[in-house]
Amino acid sequence: MSISQQSSILAQQTADLLKAKGTKIVFAESCTCGLVAVTLGSIPGISDVLCGSTVTYRDMSKSGWLGVDPKILADPTITAVSDPVARQMASGVLKMTPEANLAVSVTGHLGPNAPENMDGLAFVGFMRKEQSECDMLVHRIELPEFYPAHESNVSLRTLRQEDLLNQILTYLIALLDQST
Repeated sequence: MSISQQSSILAQQTADLLKAKGTKIVFAESCTCGLVAVTLGSIPGISDVLCGSTVTYRDMSKSGWLGVDPKILADPTITAVSDPVARQMASGVLKMTPEANLAVSVTGHLGPNAPENMDGLAFVGFMRKEQSECDMLVHRIELPEFYPAHESNVSLRTLRQEDLLNQILTYLIALLDQST
Protein backbone atom coordinates (compact mmCIF):
# COMPACT_ATOMS: atom_id res chain seq x y z
CA MET A 1 0.00 0.00 0.00
CA SER A 2 1.45 3.34 -0.95
CA ILE A 3 0.90 6.16 1.49
CA SER A 4 -0.98 9.24 0.30
CA GLN A 5 0.47 12.72 0.38
CA GLN A 6 -1.93 13.61 3.21
CA SER A 7 -0.69 10.66 5.30
CA SER A 8 2.93 11.62 4.63
CA ILE A 9 2.31 15.20 5.75
CA LEU A 10 0.50 14.06 8.91
CA ALA A 11 3.30 11.59 9.66
CA GLN A 12 5.94 14.31 9.31
CA GLN A 13 3.97 16.65 11.60
CA THR A 14 3.61 13.83 14.15
CA ALA A 15 7.33 13.00 13.99
CA ASP A 16 8.28 16.67 14.39
CA LEU A 17 6.04 17.00 17.46
CA LEU A 18 7.30 13.76 19.00
CA LYS A 19 10.87 15.03 18.62
CA ALA A 20 10.08 18.55 19.87
CA LYS A 21 8.28 17.20 22.94
CA GLY A 22 10.82 14.46 23.60
CA THR A 23 8.02 11.90 23.52
CA LYS A 24 9.00 8.30 22.91
CA ILE A 25 6.20 6.28 21.40
CA VAL A 26 5.29 2.61 21.01
CA PHE A 27 2.41 1.01 19.10
CA ALA A 28 0.17 -2.04 19.50
CA GLU A 29 -1.69 -2.45 16.22
CA SER A 30 -4.26 -4.99 15.14
CA CYS A 31 -6.46 -4.06 12.17
CA THR A 32 -3.89 -1.62 10.77
CA CYS A 33 -1.23 -4.39 10.69
CA GLY A 34 1.61 -2.02 11.63
CA LEU A 35 0.64 0.69 9.13
CA VAL A 36 0.97 3.53 11.65
CA ALA A 37 4.45 2.47 12.75
CA VAL A 38 5.56 1.82 9.14
CA THR A 39 4.33 5.25 8.07
CA LEU A 40 6.20 7.00 10.90
CA GLY A 41 9.18 4.71 10.30
CA SER A 42 9.64 6.23 6.85
CA ILE A 43 10.57 9.59 8.43
CA PRO A 44 14.35 10.16 8.71
CA GLY A 45 15.49 10.39 12.34
CA ILE A 46 12.34 8.75 13.73
CA SER A 47 14.45 6.25 15.66
CA ASP A 48 15.03 9.01 18.23
CA VAL A 49 11.37 8.72 19.29
CA LEU A 50 9.88 5.52 17.84
CA CYS A 51 10.57 2.71 20.31
CA GLY A 52 8.79 -0.04 18.44
CA SER A 53 5.55 -1.66 17.45
CA THR A 54 3.77 -4.95 17.79
CA VAL A 55 1.16 -6.33 15.42
CA THR A 56 -1.26 -8.40 17.45
CA TYR A 57 -3.80 -9.41 14.88
CA ARG A 58 -5.08 -12.58 16.56
CA ASP A 59 -6.64 -12.80 20.02
CA MET A 60 -3.93 -15.18 21.26
CA SER A 61 -1.27 -12.59 20.38
CA LYS A 62 -3.18 -9.86 22.16
CA SER A 63 -3.40 -12.04 25.24
CA GLY A 64 0.04 -13.68 25.14
CA TRP A 65 2.13 -10.70 24.08
CA LEU A 66 0.23 -7.78 25.59
CA GLY A 67 -1.59 -9.34 28.53
CA VAL A 68 -5.10 -8.64 27.27
CA ASP A 69 -7.51 -10.59 29.46
CA PRO A 70 -8.60 -13.72 27.53
CA LYS A 71 -12.00 -13.58 29.26
CA ILE A 72 -12.68 -10.21 27.66
CA LEU A 73 -11.61 -11.49 24.26
CA ALA A 74 -13.89 -14.54 24.61
CA ASP A 75 -16.87 -12.53 25.85
CA PRO A 76 -19.29 -12.16 22.90
CA THR A 77 -20.69 -8.95 24.41
CA ILE A 78 -17.25 -7.29 24.44
CA THR A 79 -14.91 -8.94 21.84
CA ALA A 80 -11.50 -7.81 20.62
CA VAL A 81 -13.07 -4.80 18.89
CA SER A 82 -13.76 -2.82 22.04
CA ASP A 83 -12.71 -0.05 24.37
CA PRO A 84 -11.43 -2.44 27.11
CA VAL A 85 -9.19 -4.27 24.64
CA ALA A 86 -7.76 -1.00 23.28
CA ARG A 87 -6.98 0.01 26.88
CA GLN A 88 -5.30 -3.28 27.73
CA MET A 89 -3.32 -3.33 24.48
CA ALA A 90 -1.90 0.15 25.16
CA SER A 91 -1.15 -0.69 28.78
CA GLY A 92 0.52 -3.97 27.82
CA VAL A 93 2.78 -2.54 25.13
CA LEU A 94 3.75 0.36 27.40
CA LYS A 95 4.74 -2.07 30.17
CA MET A 96 6.86 -4.02 27.65
CA THR A 97 8.68 -0.87 26.51
CA PRO A 98 10.28 0.92 29.48
CA GLU A 99 11.77 3.76 27.42
CA ALA A 100 8.40 4.72 25.89
CA ASN A 101 6.25 7.34 27.57
CA LEU A 102 3.31 7.15 25.16
CA ALA A 103 1.52 4.11 23.75
CA VAL A 104 -1.02 3.97 20.96
CA SER A 105 -3.22 0.94 20.41
CA VAL A 106 -5.64 0.21 17.61
CA THR A 107 -8.12 -2.61 17.33
CA GLY A 108 -11.01 -2.89 14.92
CA HIS A 109 -12.66 -4.67 12.05
CA LEU A 110 -12.12 -3.11 8.64
CA GLY A 111 -13.80 -5.82 6.59
CA PRO A 112 -14.54 -7.63 4.48
CA ASN A 113 -16.76 -10.22 6.13
CA ALA A 114 -17.10 -8.31 9.37
CA PRO A 115 -20.06 -8.90 11.64
CA GLU A 116 -22.62 -6.21 10.82
CA ASN A 117 -22.29 -4.44 14.17
CA MET A 118 -18.48 -4.27 13.82
CA ASP A 119 -17.99 -3.48 10.14
CA GLY A 120 -15.78 -0.40 9.94
CA LEU A 121 -15.53 -0.05 13.72
CA ALA A 122 -12.22 0.72 15.44
CA PHE A 123 -11.02 1.73 18.88
CA VAL A 124 -7.81 3.72 19.27
CA GLY A 125 -6.19 4.10 22.68
CA PHE A 126 -3.64 6.69 23.78
CA MET A 127 -1.89 6.06 27.09
CA ARG A 128 0.85 8.07 28.73
CA LYS A 129 3.29 6.40 31.12
CA GLU A 130 1.83 8.24 34.11
CA GLN A 131 -1.79 7.27 33.33
CA SER A 132 -3.84 4.31 34.40
CA GLU A 133 -6.04 2.35 32.00
CA CYS A 134 -9.04 4.19 33.50
CA ASP A 135 -7.55 7.62 32.78
CA MET A 136 -6.32 7.03 29.25
CA LEU A 137 -8.04 8.33 26.14
CA VAL A 138 -9.87 5.92 23.81
CA HIS A 139 -11.56 7.02 20.60
CA ARG A 140 -14.34 4.99 19.00
CA ILE A 141 -14.13 5.46 15.24
CA GLU A 142 -16.80 4.38 12.77
CA LEU A 143 -15.48 4.27 9.23
CA PRO A 144 -17.81 4.68 6.24
CA GLU A 145 -19.03 1.89 4.02
CA PHE A 146 -18.29 3.85 0.86
CA TYR A 147 -15.46 6.10 -0.33
CA PRO A 148 -15.40 7.83 -3.73
CA ALA A 149 -12.19 5.97 -4.64
CA HIS A 150 -13.90 2.65 -3.84
CA GLU A 151 -15.22 2.58 -7.39
CA SER A 152 -11.64 2.12 -8.62
CA ASN A 153 -9.53 -0.96 -7.98
CA VAL A 154 -8.79 0.11 -4.39
CA SER A 155 -10.37 -2.18 -1.83
CA LEU A 156 -12.66 -0.89 0.90
CA ARG A 157 -10.28 -2.35 3.50
CA THR A 158 -7.33 -0.39 2.07
CA LEU A 159 -9.35 2.83 2.01
CA ARG A 160 -10.44 2.25 5.59
CA GLN A 161 -6.87 1.57 6.70
CA GLU A 162 -5.67 4.85 5.22
CA ASP A 163 -8.63 6.76 6.68
CA LEU A 164 -7.94 5.23 10.10
CA LEU A 165 -4.20 6.00 9.76
CA ASN A 166 -4.97 9.66 9.06
CA GLN A 167 -7.39 9.87 11.98
CA ILE A 168 -4.85 8.29 14.36
CA LEU A 169 -2.11 10.70 13.24
CA THR A 170 -4.51 13.65 13.58
CA TYR A 171 -5.44 12.58 17.13
CA LEU A 172 -1.74 12.16 17.95
CA ILE A 173 -0.95 15.65 16.68
CA ALA A 174 -3.74 17.14 18.81
CA LEU A 175 -2.63 15.17 21.87
CA LEU A 176 1.00 16.22 21.45
CA ASP A 177 0.01 19.86 20.85
CA GLN A 178 -1.80 19.84 24.22
CA SER A 179 1.13 18.42 26.17
CA THR A 180 3.78 20.55 27.79
